[in-house]
Amino acid sequence: MNNIFVYCEIEDGIIADVSLELLTKGKSLSEELGCKLEAIVIGNNLKGIEKQIFPYGVDVLHIADDKRLYPFLTLPHAAIVINVFRKEKPQIALFGATSIGRDLAPRIASALKSGLTADCTNLVIGDHTENKTNTEYKNLLYQIRPAFGGNIIATIINPENKPQMATVREGVMKKEIFSKKYTGDIVNINVAEILSDSDFVVKIIERHIEKSKLNLKSANIIIAGGYGMGSKENFKALYNLAEVIGGEVGGSRAAVDSGFTEHERQIGQTGLTVRPKLYIACGISGQIQHRAGMAESAMIISINNDKNAPINEIADYVIIGDVMDIIPKMIKYYKENTK
Repeated sequence: MNNIFVYCEIEDGIIADVSLELLTKGKSLSEELGCKLEAIVIGNNLKGIEKQIFPYGVDVLHIADDKRLYPFLTLPHAAIVINVFRKEKPQIALFGATSIGRDLAPRIASALKSGLTADCTNLVIGDHTENKTNTEYKNLLYQIRPAFGGNIIATIINPENKPQMATVREGVMKKEIFSKKYTGDIVNINVAEILSDSDFVVKIIERHIEKSKLNLKSANIIIAGGYGMGSKENFKALYNLAEVIGGEVGGSRAAVDSGFTEHERQIGQTGLTVRPKLYIACGISGQIQHRAGMAESAMIISINNDKNAPINEIADYVIIGDVMDIIPKMIKYYKENTK
């Protein structure tokens, strides 16, 4: 009762990173609220899955193990989660803002008549006073997300109905083990009591997954370009530098909107959140929307012809000058010093 639940996605026996990030955040929220952190995992052949989950501080793990439950199917997964939530009555429920989470969470919110905030970038506990009735609400979940194309940050609350539900973007929360020796209780869900034949009217005939060719989230070095790069042609200089130093290329929203690079390379509130060891920002002004997606990089180098660019405020090193003049020099000197 009144605990925090995290729905854990699983692929090939591995818990998804976004779910582990949510467990990390969920644990900090549960400690603040003085409640338990619970997780639910649904799939097949889940023996030993708790070894991946308990170290993140989970107090209770609900497991639904049935050969019909993997790969993911919307109807049976939704039926199981709805059943568990109706029984356990959590105060907060978190899902990854993935294709699965975006499919599953709205169905559960609709069935339970609770609110749902999509694509959150932060979650905070706070209070709220309703001005019209002067009603005070304590310890609500502030569900924070960009709105109006990333131009404002909206804080959304759901004071009346439980659970307070949110989907959270991958990479915006840190993934940290709470204790390697932490253990909790396991509750095995009786799938046969919950599901019926109608939950399996949709069947997977064939399943094909195209591996992502780009993995900015795991890149140790990212060279990112902004509108200041000037053109798609100039962006090629970033790829040349990335090839030499072993990095990946990213871009700001302005660069993506201008057609300089692809949307899947966008970094910021409306794109990816990254934490590389080295982030080289080239021609990026560094408005708050972009900084939210890369400010936790271990080292930041800014290359910009504007000494007052906001990105310079958080950069470890600032190079003032023309990007198209500086990058070729960086490539040249790097090659000379690595022979």
